[in-house]
Amino acid sequence: MHGGTVEEIANKIADMNARRTRLNKEPFSTFGMAAYVICRDTEEEAQAELSRITQVKDSGGYAGYQDFISKSNLEIDVKLKDYSVSNRGLRPDFVGTPEQIADRILAYEQAGVNLLILQFSPQLEEMERFSRQVMPIVEHKRGQHDQLQSKVGNK
Repeated sequence: MHGGTVEEIANKIADMNARRTRLNKEPFSTFGMAAYVICRDTEEEAQAELSRITQVKDSGGYAGYQDFISKSNLEIDVKLKDYSVSNRGLRPDFVGTPEQIADRILAYEQAGVNLLILQFSPQLEEMERFSRQVMPIVEHKRGQHDQLQSKVGNK
């Protein structure tokens, strides 16, 4: 799926599962979503980077934008800002501190997303930052959630 809000993605997953059920087919086992990540030590730094990369001028570099939106049958209104990174990757809002991004990832997992197709720039440096700073928080919070679920299930 292209990026969207947690609610939009949850609704799409529910719709796809309902369609499978109506066809007497097994639900899909994987739901993936594209997202662009901007991880910084502070929210202010992350927002500054977001502003920098989305300072899009309606210039020759975006000549195809109007053509794209005029010929597309999209369920959302795509803004020029969304067009500044591929696959509407800014819509999931993986922009902020490691803690904020980890919380967003877990919210999408709760909605049913179990595969993330992440974009970074520069790719290597930002992917390394993500693996060092965000993923340990995600894993820790998953563990806490699993422990809580076990306790609730044992009562």
